[in-house]
Amino acid sequence: MTATATTDLAAKLREHLFGHILPFWCGPALDHEQGGWMAWLSNDLKPDRTQPKGLIVNTRILWTFSAAHRVKHEAIYHDMADRALDWVMNKFWDAKHGGAFWQLNDRGNVIDDHKKIYGQAFYLYALAEYHQAFNSKPALDRAKELFELVERHGHDAKNGGYFEVLKRDWSDAGSEARLSDKDFNAKKSMNTNLHVMEAFANLYRVWKEPRVAARLRELVRAFLDKIIDARTQHFEAFFDEKWKVLSDGYTFGHDIEGAWLLCEAAELLDDKALLHEVEATAVRMAEVTLAEGIALDGALYYEGKGGKIIDPGKEWWPQAEAMVGFVNAWQLSRDEKFLAAARRVWDFADRKLVDHVNGEWFWRINEAGQVDPKLPKVSEWKGPYHVSRACLETMRRLG
Repeated sequence: MTATATTDLAAKLREHLFGHILPFWCGPALDHEQGGWMAWLSNDLKPDRTQPKGLIVNTRILWTFSAAHRVKHEAIYHDMADRALDWVMNKFWDAKHGGAFWQLNDRGNVIDDHKKIYGQAFYLYALAEYHQAFNSKPALDRAKELFELVERHGHDAKNGGYFEVLKRDWSDAGSEARLSDKDFNAKKSMNTNLHVMEAFANLYRVWKEPRVAARLRELVRAFLDKIIDARTQHFEAFFDEKWKVLSDGYTFGHDIEGAWLLCEAAELLDDKALLHEVEATAVRMAEVTLAEGIALDGALYYEGKGGKIIDPGKEWWPQAEAMVGFVNAWQLSRDEKFLAAARRVWDFADRKLVDHVNGEWFWRINEAGQVDPKLPKVSEWKGPYHVSRACLETMRRLG
C-alpha cells in the first residue's frame, strides 16, 4: 500500500466512526424510556425489554464516548459519556460491598450480582478513559477503589493472574465460576486476564502507582510464559488455578487482539528487553493469524483447533481487532503483507458486516456468506467498543 492508500484508509475509518458508528449510539440505541441504552435490538432495531442490561456493554459505551471526545471535542460525545457514567457509577456499583454488578434488568434493578473480574476490568478501563478525557477526580477515585478490591479478592497471589468469578461479597463462587454460557467453568481464562491487562494499562496512564506497574508486568509475563502456546503461537483459552491448560481450541480474534494489546502494555513499562520480546511475539502471532485464519475473501475466521478451522463464521469483533493487529505488525516489521491484510479485512467488513441501512455492524456472517438473523445488533455483548477502538487506533497509527 502506498502512503496515499494508508491515508485514504485512515480517512475512511474516521468518516465511518464519526459518520456511521457513533450516530447509531447517539440515536437508535438510546433508551428513552428507562434511560441509558437499549439492552437488546434486533438487526431491524426492534427491542426486547426482557433482555438484561449488561455491565460489559455499558462500560464499553462509556469508554467509547470518552475516547471519541479525546479525538473530536464535540459536546454530544461529552453528553453521551456522562449518560453512560451515570449508569456505571450509580446503577451498576454495589454500594454495600464495592465493585460492579454483572446484570441489571430493563428498569435498572440488579438481576445478577456476581463480581466477574472481566466486568470489573472493563469498569476500570472505562473510568480511566473518562478521566483522561475529562479530568474527573470522582472517576479516578472510583477506579483506584476498584483496583484495590480486585487486588484483594481477584488476584492469585500464589500463582499469578486473576480468577474468573466471585460472589457479590467477593467470596469464592465455587461451581458458579463461568463467565458466560459459552465459556468453560474454569478458575482462570485468557480472556479475563487479557482484559485485566488492558484495563491496568489504561489505569497506569493516569495513575503511576508502582503496584499497577507490577501487576501489568506480571500479566505480560503470564501471557509470554503460560498463555501463549510456544509451539503454535496461539493463545490457550482456559486454565486451572495453577495454569494447567483445560482447553484445546483458539480464537483468531483473541490472538490478533492480544498481540497488539501486549505491545501496548509493554510499552508503558519502560523495559526495552521486555518490549523487544513482546514485539517479536506479536509479529509471530500476526504471521500465524494471517497464515491460518484468513479466508479467501479477506475476513478472519472465528475459531481453530489443531491447525484446522472449526468455526468458519466471520464475526464483527475479530474483524475490528484484525485491522489493528495487522497494522501493529506492519509498524513493527514493515512487511507490506500485514498492511494489505488490514485493508482487506476492512473491505470485507464494509461490504458484508456494515449495515448501511440501519446502522452499526451485523454480528456475524455465516458459512453461507449471509448475515445471521438470530444474532442482535445490540446486546449485553454487542456494543460500540471493538469497532470504535479499531477506527481510533488505525487512524492514529496510519494518520
